[in-house]
Amino acid sequence: MTKEPLQVYAAGSLREVFTEIARDHEARTGQKIALTFGASGLLRERIEKGEGAQVFASADTQHPQRLAVAGGWAPPTVFVRNSLCALTQASVNATPQNLLETMLNPAVKLGTSTPKADPSGDYAWELFRKADGVRAGAYAALDAKALKLSGGPDSPKPPAGQGTYAWLMDQGQADVFLTYCTNAVAAQREVSRLKVVQVPAALQVGASYGLTVRRGAPAPAEAFAQALLAPSAQAVFVRYGFGQP
Repeated sequence: MTKEPLQVYAAGSLREVFTEIARDHEARTGQKIALTFGASGLLRERIEKGEGAQVFASADTQHPQRLAVAGGWAPPTVFVRNSLCALTQASVNATPQNLLETMLNPAVKLGTSTPKADPSGDYAWELFRKADGVRAGAYAALDAKALKLSGGPDSPKPPAGQGTYAWLMDQGQADVFLTYCTNAVAAQREVSRLKVVQVPAALQVGASYGLTVRRGAPAPAEAFAQALLAPSAQAVFVRYGFGQP
């Protein structure tokens, strides 16, 4: 076994759950794990520029697939799932039934992450496209008004110890923020007045998280990837609100 720490790059939405799983894995195997978190698209760019990630866990399958197509990385495996929720201010009277109407309201500030850099932003735009099928013209209106507040290369970072979404909402940057349900629940734990609103079925977008291992990486890389699919780790994902692959 290599004594070097295993370099694992992972989507920011995995921060809490991966920290716990990696700690368990280290305790069980003795293999040190160095975790690097960020928006999946930005992490992929860093890997393409030569950073030494050995395992890449993305919030979508497209970014790891791009690495695989370019060569040097295995085809991605879906290892966990997530979905979108709306995180809202206490003053916003949103329900699953009126969520689209609320987001379309010109007086409501709608926050999202940044498409292309962060899959959460791509999923939000997928939701906007679905909204067009429910109400003609909704896509154009949502596309024009959405504020890309997180996940971009120049997005402001929260102070140490604060979650991005809790911080942005606490600052009043948005009235409604579309993010992963796991992020929304974590933000509400941090700022209890925030509300989590489920996205109605007609607008719901599923997020499939893709996992890939660098070809030629030391054996502990594949061992950690396999451990993420094992029942013990999957039980931890479920506890944090993720869906099984």
